[in-house]
Amino acid sequence: MMQSLKLANEEILLSLKNKDCLTLFDYTPKQIEALVLKAYELKQQKKEQGSLQSTLSNKGLALIFDKASTRTRISFETGMNWLGGFAMTFNQQDLQLGRGESIGDTGATISRYVDGIMIRISNHQLVEQLAAAAEVPVINGLTDLYHPCQTLADLLTIYEHKGNWQGLKMAYVGDGNNVLHSLMHGAAAVGMDLSIATPSGYEPLASVVDEAKEWAKHTGAVLHLCHDPIEAVQDADVIYTDVWASMGQEQEKEARIKAFAGFQVDVAMMNQAKQDAIFMHCLPAYRGIEVTEEVIDGSSSVVFDQAENRLHAQNGLLVTLLA
Repeated sequence: MMQSLKLANEEILLSLKNKDCLTLFDYTPKQIEALVLKAYELKQQKKEQGSLQSTLSNKGLALIFDKASTRTRISFETGMNWLGGFAMTFNQQDLQLGRGESIGDTGATISRYVDGIMIRISNHQLVEQLAAAAEVPVINGLTDLYHPCQTLADLLTIYEHKGNWQGLKMAYVGDGNNVLHSLMHGAAAVGMDLSIATPSGYEPLASVVDEAKEWAKHTGAVLHLCHDPIEAVQDADVIYTDVWASMGQEQEKEARIKAFAGFQVDVAMMNQAKQDAIFMHCLPAYRGIEVTEEVIDGSSSVVFDQAENRLHAQNGLLVTLLA
């Protein structure tokens, strides 16, 4: 049974070879589930055998950063090394982008040298332009609209801790940002209920909500939006939050702290969820703002499992797109 499931997943993943990963909505629910299961398989392989097959031997990945990075940079560089390939990291000032070369010309040029491009940049439209010009797969490492690699890692983390997605309820408390946009796609894809509480004026994009609801019709997931965090977290299996002011929004920090009053995930809020609920955060976190120390450093927290799983989830993606 397990072998037949594995073969079925591999067949699904073949359709993603050489495809971009700009948003999870570019894929199908079955492809997303297969990617997470592939990541799980590779993680187990590394744990049991100590190494991975050199599936990407002599293949190169260019990493372009317009924003600071800890998890994204290190996990992609490590992953390519484990898989037998190599990664080269650049910021905009390292490239002619910093002197005004178009993103399209940059993509067309770089794709003549490497087998894939990962980019972390604010403007999602620039990633779309890069992908349109590049001849190799382009991976979105985070934009102002989406964070697909994070959601793949999140789904892997939930699968490891809960054994499934169907029948679970995730509650997201906080800003309707790029992380939430991708989470909505991911939860809807795997049939997991998602209850979202944001302050008024900080809701996720209606277009992304519509996309997630379209998938949810077919997978059985329930998507619920409200402005009351206590309502959202009732009987949840997972509580998830993120920073209230993302990169590029630092000047809004004080205004957002006021707007998000009552949205801090603390012990009292966790107690409204199921007794075995886990706490998730994509990091970096600001203890004492969106989450208390007692929660993020407590026994229910799986934030560092999430951080580790960025590596394994991206390995599954790299093997699928580039091998």
